[in-house]
Amino acid sequence: MLKDIDNTGSNTDVNELKSEVQYRTKLQDICNKIYSAQNLDEILINTKEEIASLFEADRLTIYYVDGVKREIVSRFKSGDEIAEIRVPISPASVAGCSVFKRKLLNIADVYDQEELAGIDSDLKFDSSWDKKTGFRTKQVLATPINFKNFQLGAIQLINRSDGTKFTKKDEDYVQELSKIMGIALYNQKRIEKSKSNKFDHLLKNQILTQKDLTKATEKARQTGKTVEAILMDEFSITKSVMGECLGVYFDVPYIEYNQNLAIPGDLLVNLKIPFMKKNTWVPIRAQGGKVVIAVDNPQDVQKIGVIKSLFPKHELEICFCFAEDILRFIELFTQDEQHLASMDEILSQMKEDEEEVDEAESGVSEESSAIVQLVNKIIIDAHARNCSDIHIEPFPGKQHTQVRMRVDGACSVYQTIPYHYRNAIVSRLKIMSDLDIAERRKPQDGKIGFKKYGGLDIELRVATVPTQGGMEDVVMRILAAGEPIPLEKMGFSKNNFENFISVITKPYGIVFVCGPTGSGKTTTLHSALGYINKPEVKIWTAEDPVEITQKGLRQVQVQPKIGFDFAAAMRAFLRADPDIIMVGEMRDKETTQIGIEASLTGHLVFSTLHTNSAPESVTRLLDMGMDPFNFADAILCILAQRLVRTLCKKCKKEYHPAKEEYDELVREYGDPVTFKKNELPDYNDNLVLFMPNGCDACNNTGYSGRMGLHELLMGTNDQKRMIQESARVEELRGQAIKDGMTTLKQDGIAKIFSGHCDLIQVRKVCIQ
Repeated sequence: MLKDIDNTGSNTDVNELKSEVQYRTKLQDICNKIYSAQNLDEILINTKEEIASLFEADRLTIYYVDGVKREIVSRFKSGDEIAEIRVPISPASVAGCSVFKRKLLNIADVYDQEELAGIDSDLKFDSSWDKKTGFRTKQVLATPINFKNFQLGAIQLINRSDGTKFTKKDEDYVQELSKIMGIALYNQKRIEKSKSNKFDHLLKNQILTQKDLTKATEKARQTGKTVEAILMDEFSITKSVMGECLGVYFDVPYIEYNQNLAIPGDLLVNLKIPFMKKNTWVPIRAQGGKVVIAVDNPQDVQKIGVIKSLFPKHELEICFCFAEDILRFIELFTQDEQHLASMDEILSQMKEDEEEVDEAESGVSEESSAIVQLVNKIIIDAHARNCSDIHIEPFPGKQHTQVRMRVDGACSVYQTIPYHYRNAIVSRLKIMSDLDIAERRKPQDGKIGFKKYGGLDIELRVATVPTQGGMEDVVMRILAAGEPIPLEKMGFSKNNFENFISVITKPYGIVFVCGPTGSGKTTTLHSALGYINKPEVKIWTAEDPVEITQKGLRQVQVQPKIGFDFAAAMRAFLRADPDIIMVGEMRDKETTQIGIEASLTGHLVFSTLHTNSAPESVTRLLDMGMDPFNFADAILCILAQRLVRTLCKKCKKEYHPAKEEYDELVREYGDPVTFKKNELPDYNDNLVLFMPNGCDACNNTGYSGRMGLHELLMGTNDQKRMIQESARVEELRGQAIKDGMTTLKQDGIAKIFSGHCDLIQVRKVCIQ
């Protein structure tokens, strides 16, 4: 019997020894693969099931540390129910606690709160993962992956196949495995630092997963497209994010296409378009003593060497730009429009003409082809960019002339022109405007009918202003042509629209629209005239200049130089059987007096004023010497207006504002009672506002177009009484608000809640 027992014991020992040898052989094989692997990711993908079976575990998860977010993220795992697991490095999870405490955890039942509390009072098991996957977790063995002082990740084994707690042998072997993995991970990180991947920026910032990158790489190989193109087309990586990523990879700044970028005229001289297109590069600007160059591959040493040879006297700043954007920049800078020579040809021709001739002797005439083409191109480009004003700004000495354009109310540099040609350009514009080219000491103004010079049927109002150093600035306003905007599309609030319609349809009285230059006053007046323009009414307009034409209106261009001013036009209209009169501006006592008298004798009169707000307009008119009683009888309404930049409809981004931001909007509105009365929203979890984002359509500004903000003072009986009493501005404003007037800023804030604009832009055009 004893012999049998001894034999049985020997057999057991032999079996355990064999099992131990097999176990260690498998572990050693796995460790050798990991230790010798050049691509650790690939090895772990192929061995994760082998590791799980070694420990007789149902599931295995290998976590890597995300140091930026202080989390561990699953890199390899069994089960496909969830793409990725992220848990904080804290006792909020088993694996997170293991990394946090830097020690192995072996738990028999993760749902046993007493067992968890014995490890750490804060330790919890997040059962939501089980609910999501339908998998029931019970036993867990977790150990951190460390190397020296570096925390690199964790190994987590789940559910032993026999339902028992993981053994002491499992603990020893998993710690041995974690040491090998720690060394391998540390070595791989060192290799990755010296051999970075193009898309590391996306991976490190969790914009892209390794799994998605692998898919995109495979798809690119199959389709022949670039990996970048696949990521942007199919993985929702925006062009700007991809550009930033590649800029980080190349270790240079990234430049995105912007159609409003200033044309670097002085840098394009003698550069050939086909050469730049073929080699995919373009100069962008001179900045801080450096020439900024956009290149599609900043690591192309040969290409950079050629570019340096073309700018021998300058230090270069190389930037990354997508090849298609570089071609668009070249097209923007040199495009051939309306049969004009390209910009580089014009500038090269000007360079050839220069020959170190003194500017005073260069006397460029109207027939000088380079100057003619350059001026025409500036105007045509401005029209194509929906520009309202062109500013030609010469500087004294050898500083280049700057050309700026105003689009949607904001100025930006269009290009620079060599200083030798500043007088020639100003002279050319004076000739086109029929101004005196010899007179450079005083301001002049005129008009360009561009059709006979450049083909486009547009008109420009021109003003010259003498500036410091014997220079002359030229400012050209492109006059709006075409039909008026329908009144219902002018951006009126419902209350303002109804009130404004009620007064412009009256048979007599006077209506003023006020605001600074460029605030859309004339546009609003023409929209009002378009609303009431019927065959049964006779409408006369006196304008300087006539910007918008309407069928049915009799429109007159005043000419102050010959004595035909607004007052003379008004007197003529009153003899020409009018029903409605529109006067471009009431800038003097005589014109205003005639307008008020006309409104009192059965005519409806429209005009504009250069004032800041509706109540201020009343005191301005009274200061001109108007009789308060006549003016009070005549006034129907005064509309103050501003134009605010609107958010780009294609890319504006919705967000839920913080309570502090909402309170600031209410405070800026100024009157909580009116705020409620005008049905503006209360703060709640569903409140949504919009912010600028940026896309190709808006040149990454986040804004596109403008809309009107309005302040409508109605000529109520109470308001008329206060005008008769020559009340102060504050009293007039208070009465107008009692009558239902919303201020410019209040109208702007209402439009913020409607998703049209933001507070920054409203503040830029409104004070109160």
